[in-house]
Amino acid sequence: MTRQVLLFICVLSVGSGLGQVSYTIPEEMAKGSLVGNIAHDLGLQTKRLTSGKARIFTRDSDQYIELNRERGVLLVKERIDREALCRQTTPCALHLQIILENPMEFYTVTVQINDINDNAPTFEKNEMRFKISESAVIGAKFVLKRAVDLDVGINDLKSYELKPTDNFSLKLHNNADGNKNVEMVLQKPLDREKQEQISLVLTAVDGGEPQMSGTMLIVITVLDANDNAPVFTQQTYKATVTENSPKGTVVATVTASDADQGSNGRITYSITNTLDDVGRVFEVNEETGEVTLIGNVDFEESRNYQINLLASDEGGLTDSCKLIVDVLDVNDNKPEINIMSKSTVISEDAKLNTVVTMINIEDRDSGENGNMKCFINDDIPFTLKASTNNFYSLVTDSDLDRERASEYNISVTCSDEGVPSLSSSVTLTLQISDVNDNAPVFERSSYEAYIVENNTPGLSIFTVRARDADWNQNARVSYILEDSSVNGVPVSTYVSVSADSGVIHAVRSFDYEQIKDFHFRVKAQDGGSPPLSSNVSVKIMIQDQNDNPPQILYPVQTGGSVVAEMVPRSADVGYLVTKVVAVDVDSGQNAWLSYKLQKATDRALFEVGLQNGEIRTIRQVTDKDVVKQRLTVIVEDNGQPSRSATVIVNVAVADSFPEVLSEFTDFPHDKEYNDNLTFYLVLALAVVSFLFITCLVVIISVKIYRWRQSRVLYHSSLPVIPYYPPRYSDTLGTGTLPHVYNYEVCRTTDSRRSDCKFGGAGSQNVLIMDPSSTGTMQRIQSEKSILDEPDSPLEQKPPNNDWRFTQGQRPGPSGATGGPEVAMGTGPWPQPPTEAEQLQALMAAANEVSEATATLGPGTMGLSTRYSPQFTLQHVPDYRQNVYIPGSTATLTSNPQQQQATAQQATQQALPPPQASAQPEPPKAAQTPASKKKSTKKEKK
Repeated sequence: MTRQVLLFICVLSVGSGLGQVSYTIPEEMAKGSLVGNIAHDLGLQTKRLTSGKARIFTRDSDQYIELNRERGVLLVKERIDREALCRQTTPCALHLQIILENPMEFYTVTVQINDINDNAPTFEKNEMRFKISESAVIGAKFVLKRAVDLDVGINDLKSYELKPTDNFSLKLHNNADGNKNVEMVLQKPLDREKQEQISLVLTAVDGGEPQMSGTMLIVITVLDANDNAPVFTQQTYKATVTENSPKGTVVATVTASDADQGSNGRITYSITNTLDDVGRVFEVNEETGEVTLIGNVDFEESRNYQINLLASDEGGLTDSCKLIVDVLDVNDNKPEINIMSKSTVISEDAKLNTVVTMINIEDRDSGENGNMKCFINDDIPFTLKASTNNFYSLVTDSDLDRERASEYNISVTCSDEGVPSLSSSVTLTLQISDVNDNAPVFERSSYEAYIVENNTPGLSIFTVRARDADWNQNARVSYILEDSSVNGVPVSTYVSVSADSGVIHAVRSFDYEQIKDFHFRVKAQDGGSPPLSSNVSVKIMIQDQNDNPPQILYPVQTGGSVVAEMVPRSADVGYLVTKVVAVDVDSGQNAWLSYKLQKATDRALFEVGLQNGEIRTIRQVTDKDVVKQRLTVIVEDNGQPSRSATVIVNVAVADSFPEVLSEFTDFPHDKEYNDNLTFYLVLALAVVSFLFITCLVVIISVKIYRWRQSRVLYHSSLPVIPYYPPRYSDTLGTGTLPHVYNYEVCRTTDSRRSDCKFGGAGSQNVLIMDPSSTGTMQRIQSEKSILDEPDSPLEQKPPNNDWRFTQGQRPGPSGATGGPEVAMGTGPWPQPPTEAEQLQALMAAANEVSEATATLGPGTMGLSTRYSPQFTLQHVPDYRQNVYIPGSTATLTSNPQQQQATAQQATQQALPPPQASAQPEPPKAAQTPASKKKSTKKEKK
């Protein structure tokens, strides 16, 4: 109860300074007792203690004080025994630090422990015996064992009492260290005969409240006379010893002398220290007085020792001295590294000088052995800064980058300045948390991919990949198709991109003939906040498939008409009959065409060029060869699988038209035409044929009358076949392509929707023998003016240069040579109908038919537009430039300037000089409507 009262009336002294607070409390306080309001004394709020995770750091393992964060007070955690904690050291204090985080702060707190009188004085032994000679003189001293009180201050040992005091009195001597030596002094001579043994009680009393005491029994045996006591040579001896010296090391030797002889002069040495560690560390040789080590000497535990030595003879006389032993320090303690507070994770965008860890360094050695320096490993973005009282802060000194290093193992090494130097180290592991500071990066700067046309929608084309150097959600990449258009159509209708995997799928089926390649951009975006992105260009190239068969451009296959290429029987080996022209809208090897002769009336007569499609004779034509030759040519491409198309070429082996007509009038017609359409076509063709024949007969009759020359014409229902002088065939016919061209005119009752086409190149003589069509020729005004001149001479003149055609005017590759200076044919002209007469007759007839049929509407001149855009007029000769008359050397041109020049030259040669020919009229250009007809529609030539 008294102790509790002392607890409550104890005055708590609180000292505050800059980051330092001191408290004073008594020992033996109960657990949970209040030490002080640390929050108030430090000027902190209690929520700061909670948010800062305030805690107590002590160097010792035992914690006597605890912190209550919610109340902001310090409480007693364990019972505090000042004697066990500090022994005789005064003042006795606990030193601790309070650590706060976010931001990191620490404060030093000192708790001084006041002593209470909780320990009574005690003696090492309960009984002490002396042998004293009766001859002992008055004033003889006898050293008694001191009592020890663990308390300090006023609670320490205060006084001694000796009872009874008949023969002896008590004398106290104060030492420099504050202790008291107790001596028993003989004040009355002893008389063994009266009292052989004397018993005394020594009582030790402290100054505490309440007062406490301890006793020891002194038993004195009275002996015979020994009147000389031992005497030490020095009252105080000094010696030094190095810490960690081995056991058995002699520290010092004390010497005492006794004037007595015999057994009374034999001295025995002993150590009289009680209640301390001297008896466990040192021992003295009883006979020699050598003081040696029997335990370990540690400078950090005790820096000096005081050894009380006693010299006694057998007569019981004694003398005492003290030996002061100073312990010398050696560098035997490594620096101690204590992690006060640390962060295991730090963001990569942390600012410079951000505190990561607080470190406390201690070295128990002294002097240079206790001087320390610390450092960390190189090449890391951290540095160690020293603060006060051996405290260090680990802070950042440069920017952090998790992508370069996601974790740091920081080794802190501290070493002292002793010889040899001792060091210790500790490793801190620090994780760098990620910040979204890296955009996704594609594996390539651009992508190219190929896909075969006619693919299945949804087909996976290829995959784009992007990587993000960040981590977790910041590195999660999503793929997005950026908005763009291809030929005016959104690119999303062509391809799609998987958001997670980056797989690009085809949305539609591609056609190489429509689109060969296209571009778009794909964006890669991470999952950070805010998100970062990058994009890449992707090019998709369509690969061609052999999905289009070859298309025959020439010869044009019509439904009802028969086109025959004429080969004279005098044709030599290698004679060019015609050329099959075909195209393939595919590309590459899928468009490489080869021509083969599939069927033939006489395979030994014709062959087809494998690459160019030219049909030539492979032997001399004989009279035995049949007139009507039917060739089936197959055109194949080089694709896999190969596609093909066939065309039928009719060849007439004859020297004149009549025999050709007789053979080709029997060609069967296509039976698949609609009966009604065939009926109207035949009817229209009959009317046009009738008009043509009528006009032709009238023109020929007029010309016969004017020229006063009889002419037996071939009267039949067929067109007039003029006579061809064999000696005046083309002398320039050295080329490989046909020498002449003919117009193919197709007209129906609805001429606005019909086509007028120019046929392909034929042989030197090409006939169109279709009863349902009527051939017309373009009128040349200059020729008409010549024919209409009544006074033109009857005498025929050789043709001029305009009636010759050179090699350069011929169609095809063979027309690349020759010029207007090529020599013209000469020789006598025959009296039968001349070429000029034949030309005049034909042109007049063509003019009349053209005027008569003008009301049917314009036809189309040119190639049909239903062929692929890849085929242009460069594949076939331009039939609109020149018109060749079979069997003659004349060339009719549609060029107004050329016509004018030709007409003027012809007039100068054919007419008398005084008269000038009429100015030629430019031909009317035929309209060409872009009619797109289905393949099933029948075309008439």
